[in-house]
Amino acid sequence: MSYRLLIVEDSPDLLEATSDFYREEGAGLWEVVTASDGKDALAKVLNEDFDLMILDIMLPGASGFEICTAARTKNDCPIIFVTALGSENNILKGYETGCDDYVVKPFSLRQLYAKSLALLKRAKKSGESEEFCCGAITLNKRTMLVKVSGREIAINSREYFLLLYLIENKGSVLSRQAILDHVWGDDLDVNDRVVDNTIRRLRESLGIASGQVKTMIGRGYRLTEE
Repeated sequence: MSYRLLIVEDSPDLLEATSDFYREEGAGLWEVVTASDGKDALAKVLNEDFDLMILDIMLPGASGFEICTAARTKNDCPIIFVTALGSENNILKGYETGCDDYVVKPFSLRQLYAKSLALLKRAKKSGESEEFCCGAITLNKRTMLVKVSGREIAINSREYFLLLYLIENKGSVLSRQAILDHVWGDDLDVNDRVVDNTIRRLRESLGIASGQVKTMIGRGYRLTEE
């Protein structure tokens, strides 16, 4: 499972750098879609669904303001403007158009990524809670928060999606191949050992609840209530 991110930027170098950063930092959290001109971006916005958008403003074909306006006719997904236009009038226009944050170039990719996660989590919190419980473990699918015995734990994105798959199928034995197919998808550079290593890290993250993730020798893994 991943969240669809649209990045619109007409600078090839910046578009590549931003896309690569999100893919590498997210480790499977983002399905990154890109556009380098306004016309292409408008088509994507009108015909596809996204969980987050990062938009430049000065673009060939259509401006970021136009893209944001079009997006707001469909849904309320978080939108961040990343632009060289730093005047107060442009910033105010950005918020009036419907953006959730406005970042002026030059900027820090790490800070932009942190803003993206915060906006995504806030958007998920605003919806109806979708919570899974299994023994001491609680996972909220919308807020992406994991708790053990009521205390929030730190967990990376790959561990999160592995745990989500386990908890959605609690009590069932999931083979390594099934886990690979569901959590890693079409990534051809992974094998069974990657599953085992991620399970090990997940158990470390779960702490006192680590024993709930059972190894079924020769078959795979199963999440139990205790």
